[in-house]
This record gives sequence, structure tokens and C-alpha cells, in this order.
Amino acid sequence: MTSSPSRRTALRGLAVTGATVIGFDPFTRSWAAATPTADASRLKGVPDLDGTLLTDTASRTAVADDYGHIVHRAPAAVLRPGSVRDVVTMVRFCNTHGIEAAPRGQGHATQGQGQIDGGLVVEMTPLASIGPVDTGSSTVTVGAGAKWSDVAKATLAHGLTPPVFTDYLELSVGGTLSVGGFGGQAHRHGAQVDNVVALEVVTGAGELLHCSAIRHADLFHAVRAGLGQCAIIVGATLRLVPAPETVRHYLLPYADLRTYVDDQRRLAEDERFDYLEGQLTADDSGVYRGGVIEAVAYGPPAGQAPDDTALLRGLRHDPQGAQITDLPYYDFLDRVAPAVAELKESGLWYWAHPWLNLLLPGARTADITREILASLTPDDVGPGLVLLYPIRRERLTAPFLRVPDDPVPYLFAILRATPPDDRPTIDRLLKANRSAYDIAYAAGGRRYPVGSVPFTERDWHRHFGPAWPALAAARRRHDPKGVLGAGQGIFNG
Repeated sequence: MTSSPSRRTALRGLAVTGATVIGFDPFTRSWAAATPTADASRLKGVPDLDGTLLTDTASRTAVADDYGHIVHRAPAAVLRPGSVRDVVTMVRFCNTHGIEAAPRGQGHATQGQGQIDGGLVVEMTPLASIGPVDTGSSTVTVGAGAKWSDVAKATLAHGLTPPVFTDYLELSVGGTLSVGGFGGQAHRHGAQVDNVVALEVVTGAGELLHCSAIRHADLFHAVRAGLGQCAIIVGATLRLVPAPETVRHYLLPYADLRTYVDDQRRLAEDERFDYLEGQLTADDSGVYRGGVIEAVAYGPPAGQAPDDTALLRGLRHDPQGAQITDLPYYDFLDRVAPAVAELKESGLWYWAHPWLNLLLPGARTADITREILASLTPDDVGPGLVLLYPIRRERLTAPFLRVPDDPVPYLFAILRATPPDDRPTIDRLLKANRSAYDIAYAAGGRRYPVGSVPFTERDWHRHFGPAWPALAAARRRHDPKGVLGAGQGIFNG
């Protein structure tokens, strides 16, 4: 679906006619944008709200950015809802007036996926309630704006935990469920979207609906990893499992990439560890030849007391370089927090992040990564990371989470960071991301759409493949006027 000229005019006319970003201020660590004052006359007739509709320049500029610091689109207004009813009200208003809308969680997108030019941004952070933990059904219902760190703390008080976490806990529930939500537990439990019992959503048509695998099932499937094309997630009921009190954390170094990949696959298949990830590392000459497998075994009551001999049997890592540490469970989950604090203190957190995130067929992973890594230098990564770890395809149930046709696909991510005012370097890295995606796609790989890869509508057709007709049908049914999901560019080209 492509916006017509009259529709685009209506969108811009609500408030702004072309926000222009001036640049990044390293002293205030913020972007300065020249944004005209909203045309208040176009906002007349907005119904009463429990929360606040903001049109001031500061509020609109603040959401014209994300963690990527690459794309900048200023909305006409920002909704800070006081209730779910506010979201329903404003989505209906957007339908009536031909305005596009986009939800925003923690703003951790990297390519403007949650931004909207001249439309409405819905801040989800106020919708952060965490309901009582139901120990009978082992579930908890939370608001979409709740952060995973707060969900973990609330459930751990009852000895329970969500099965899968992303490495960074300060992301919103609604944000990760809209894309999939991978983490080191995915080889056992699937992605976060595979551990959702039910969702509360506001469709693009402005309907508030509860959906699950047995109620409005088509909507439930379309919303999980559906990239916000049909509805805004406002609440989720999450499955919980028994939590360990402590974990044993293993860092196992490998000098050879293929050995690293093969051992990871073996560990994914036999499930001897509860958590399995890993990072690729450059040697002294700057060449990426090997890496470090990161594996975790849960202790009681969720697991047995870890047995190092049994857990490491048959692995071909360098035993002299292995690191083994016992940690409290939450300390393990939140282990990146100190590094994030250092990045924020140094200013590196506010650099541009042209990330590459791919899903590779396991049988081709070593070859594909070697081809991509051959042209990668440590300078192209900056103060970032290169991740590579396996997932079990049979654990993935969300139809729009597109993965390679391989029993054990791998998530491959180059989490780049580069100065935000160096546009030539950013453009070069975006081009490199596209080249890497083309290599992966030709070999049966797919994009995990949290990163920064230049994509056209045709690319999205290829990405969804056989699932495209179902997504298009769900879009027509639940967002017939196309007010949601423009930032992804799936139906708007």
C-alpha cells in the first residue's frame, strides 16, 4: 500500500511540513532539530484524554530519534497516554483524519522503525503496569510499556521467570514482542513471542481486542513479530517457568570459527546448557578467526547443580583460557548493565548504531560468516560486538518471524557503533550491511529486522515469502486505512 498525495498532504498538515535535523550535540548528547510549531488548528476536535497530547518542539524532537541515531523523523504530536482508552481514542482519531501513528517503547530501534514524519507517536512507557503473578497458571499480565528488568524482578519474587530474555533488559515488552525477541535461551524455549499466552491490542481500525491462539487467532499470529503492521500491543500475558537462584557462567575460547560453530550446534541440539550465545573476536592482526562461546547452566530449583565435567565433555575450546563463574540469577540476566553505564558515561552510547542482524542457515553459517567477516575490520565494529549463536527452529512458532529453513539457524549480528556526525562512514556501513544481507539471502538467510539494512517494499515481499499474503490480508482486515507501521516501510515503500 502506497500513500497517495492527498494522504501525505493530510499527514503533514496536522502539524509539521518537513523537520530538518541540524546535528548531534556531543555536550548535551542530543539531536537538535529545526521543527516548526504544530498547527494547533489541525488538532481541534481531539476528544478528551486521560493523559496528555504534546505538540511542543522539545517533546516532538525527543522522539525524532532512536538508538540508531541515523534516521530522524519529527511527528506532529506525541501521545503520553493515561490509559489504554487514550490509545483507542487517538488511533480512531487518526483513522478519521488520515494520520499515521507509531508506538514507541524505549526507543531502541536503529533505523527509524518507530518514528513517523508528521503523524502521531504513542509513548508506551506510561502503560507499564505489572499485574499479580498467577502462580497457579505460571503467568503474569503486564503493560506493553513495562521493561523486562521490572518484569523479571516482579516474577522472581515468586520464584518464577520469563523463559527468554534479550541481553539488554531495559527494553519494553511490547517492543521486543513486535520483532521477536531473541536471547541465549532461544535454543530451548524459542523467542519471546513464542512464550506469550495472550495479547491485548489496539488494531489499526481502533478496536481494543484480546487475542490468543484460540481467540482472534489470526490477529494473535499477525501481531507477534508482525512489526506493528496490524495493531499496537498494549498488554501481554507471559508464560513463566521456575527460576534458579544461581547460575554457572562459562566463557569458552575458540581459535577456529568452524570448530566454534560446530560445538555451538552440538550444544544447541543436546540442550545441556540453559543459555547459549557467543561472540566472535578479532586476533592481533584484526582478522576474525574464532570466538568465545558463552554458556550458562541453571542451578536449583530450576536445574541441577552444575557438573563441569559433564557440561564440558567433548568440547574443543582452549581449556586454559576458560572462565567459569557462579552468579546470582538476576545478576546474570542484568550482566550488561555495568557496561551500558560505562558507555553512557563515556558518550559512546550516543554514537550511531548501524547494526546488522541476520538469521543464517546452520549448515552454511561458517561459510557465510567467513565471507562477510573477510571484509570486516575492528574499526567497522567500533566499540561494538559481533554475536553468533544458534537457535532451534522447531521452537519458533510465530508465523511472521521469518527464519531460514534449517533445523538450527544462527543469529549473526554485527553491533556496530560509529561517531554520529560522520555521515560518510554511516552510509558506508549501511551499504556494507546491505551487501552482507544479499550474501546471506542468496544462501537461504533472512534478516532479523531490528537492525539497519536498506530495504525496499520488494525486499519485504521476499523477506516474508510464503507468509506475505497472510500478512497483507491481516493488514487489510485490522488496519484497512494503513495508519500503523509506516516506519518499517513494508507497505509504504
